[in-house]
Amino acid sequence: MYLEKINKPNDIKKISHNHLYDLADEIREFLIETISETGGHLGANLGTVELTMALHLVLNLPDDKIIWDVGHQSYTHKILTGRKEGFSSLRKYGGLAGFPKTCESDCDAFNTGHSSTSISAGLGMAIARTMKGEDNTIVSVIGDGALTGGMAYEALNNAGKANTKFIVVLNDNNMSISENVGGVSQYLDNIRTTEKYLELKEGVKDKLSKVPKGYDMINRIQKAKATLKSFVIPGMFFEEMGLTYLGPVDGHDINAMVRAFNEAKRCKTPVLVHVLTKKGKGYIPAERHPARFHGAVPFDIETGLPKNKKVEPDYTDVFSTVMCKMGERDEKCVAITAAMPDGTGLKRFKSMYPDRFFDVGIAEEHAVTFAAGLAMGGFKPIVCVYSSFLQRAYDQLIHDVCIQNLHVVFCIDRAGLVGSDGETHQGIFDLSFLSNIPNMCVMAPKNKWELSDMIKFALKYEGPIAIRYPRGKAYDGLSEFRTPIQYGQSEWIFRESEICLIAVGSMVKTAVEVRERLKEQGKNVSIMNARFVNPVDEEMIKEAAKFHSHIVTMEENVQSGGFGERIGSYLLREGINCKLTSIAIPDMYVEHGNVDLLKKEIGLDTDSIIEKILLNEKDI
Repeated sequence: MYLEKINKPNDIKKISHNHLYDLADEIREFLIETISETGGHLGANLGTVELTMALHLVLNLPDDKIIWDVGHQSYTHKILTGRKEGFSSLRKYGGLAGFPKTCESDCDAFNTGHSSTSISAGLGMAIARTMKGEDNTIVSVIGDGALTGGMAYEALNNAGKANTKFIVVLNDNNMSISENVGGVSQYLDNIRTTEKYLELKEGVKDKLSKVPKGYDMINRIQKAKATLKSFVIPGMFFEEMGLTYLGPVDGHDINAMVRAFNEAKRCKTPVLVHVLTKKGKGYIPAERHPARFHGAVPFDIETGLPKNKKVEPDYTDVFSTVMCKMGERDEKCVAITAAMPDGTGLKRFKSMYPDRFFDVGIAEEHAVTFAAGLAMGGFKPIVCVYSSFLQRAYDQLIHDVCIQNLHVVFCIDRAGLVGSDGETHQGIFDLSFLSNIPNMCVMAPKNKWELSDMIKFALKYEGPIAIRYPRGKAYDGLSEFRTPIQYGQSEWIFRESEICLIAVGSMVKTAVEVRERLKEQGKNVSIMNARFVNPVDEEMIKEAAKFHSHIVTMEENVQSGGFGERIGSYLLREGINCKLTSIAIPDMYVEHGNVDLLKKEIGLDTDSIIEKILLNEKDI
């Protein structure tokens, strides 16, 4: 009833105070019903309903700005800014994005999708506002998990030195930073943020700075104040960085948060408001199993169980099984993840070998250098990470691992197109940025058995090595082709003449489909399983060029710097005259949607590939 009245930004201010919690209940019901059909990030959004409502009550959007860290929790924000009708298309191609998008609404202040970025972006926007002489409010909302990322602390350190209005809201859904100390904290919050207190504080500093030894007096007062506050205020860490700390505040008490946010708005320097919330609040299955409902698939509301139970193992399952076996066989095998033990398939390894499992939090840069240290100490670290998240540790890959040629294994999940999470999560750059690093060996398996073989090979290898594999069901075809893996060598699947399809990883399955269709048209078609992207198997490429008039490379990676360009460069460098067609993802950011539909849109499906091959055949 009240949700029907929310059709545009700031409509929430028309809802009477007595009915705000009724609106919160309706929003939760709407989210549960919608996400049970579409899938999406449910737990984080259920936990931030009242928090989002309080921000919208205090702020005037879109003049004021909210930057949502990652953006998993932005669904209520989207509802309150008039987008609830679009939720039937949530995370579908051409539909409502699962993350904030500036192109979607003026109320989405900054595109997010990766963690720990909101404070940096918000501070930049706040300083830009001040430099322009404007006075709107900038708020960055960050979770306690995202606060484990080093970039967040870099930004906090910078914010503490910035003499500008800026609000950071810490959404703490684990109470992991501090507990509520009660009335003293609330009393000091109220006193320290009143207009009279702020005016007095600035006035005293101004007067003292003009008298002899005034700055010494200011420093002594500040030290005395800090000593007193350390006993009664849980946020001294933030205070010492230069931010005014408010809280903790009950994240499900709208009145308390409205008061805190209004107090924060009165401050003329950066403020951190610490809000305690419960992830999954209002839906018992999500409260009990927050990890399962972080990124939920369509589920049955009554039971909370997925509607479509997974029958076939995916690549993550295969990796999980092999890792447990490797852990049993080799005591030097250790596993590292950046806050993704479930998503990367390390949960079983963690249970079996807790002393050899390390979750470093949302800190990919640290994960890579930490692994380098373990390798230097004689262990065999396996860093398990999503493809798009590994981008954050590029410098560490080069300087801390590859320059020293250390034996670190990178198992890269969600490589290629991942679908509904969109641009920030598509793993379409890894072949390019990894294969350009000297000493880095890069591999991709054609099926589930080859993934197993590659992990075993990687653990025996003596340098940096990466294995990239896609999201979704593990391909179980071509089981009869299991040539032992040797460094830098590819594998013939079918050997004929005329056209040679050289496919990388997930594209081998597509190559089989393309070959069958081309043979129906009378073409002779070979398939080579590349296996290695770096180093390229130059001898096999030379052999393919000798017996075929047309080489077709196939990869689920962007064109620039990818496998196709590496093959083209080799042919040109060696003066080999052979027609080359490179099938790859166009150099673009791929939006959210069903993977099969996305492949068709960007020309990576079977029909599009055949069309391109036949078109280029005419030019031979």
